[in-house]
Amino acid sequence: MLGLIKNMFGGSNNEELKNIIKNGALLIDVRTPSEFADGSVKGAINIPVDSIEKQTNKIKNKNNIVVFCRSGARSAMAKSILEKNGFKNVVNGGTKNNVNNCLFEN
Repeated sequence: MLGLIKNMFGGSNNEELKNIIKNGALLIDVRTPSEFADGSVKGAINIPVDSIEKQTNKIKNKNNIVVFCRSGARSAMAKSILEKNGFKNVVNGGTKNNVNNCLFEN
């Protein structure tokens, strides 16, 4: 049960996430524009989860994609939407803080 919850809400292996980020993954904050404006992860772009399916052209040629939000729930939805649209290289980073920590840890 815990594994299911971790998968749903971004409980991915942080070492793996750090490596993906270090290797130039596209970071997508799937929160609302107002949440994004209040602060995000350095280098992240904002594509809200409710419009991500319409904006797949912005990300179609990226090697790795990390999606994240406030709690991990919207990023889980975004990952699912992207996978249904043929993306196989999407990681749910979970929360903004988790991705931020992975970005700045050695």
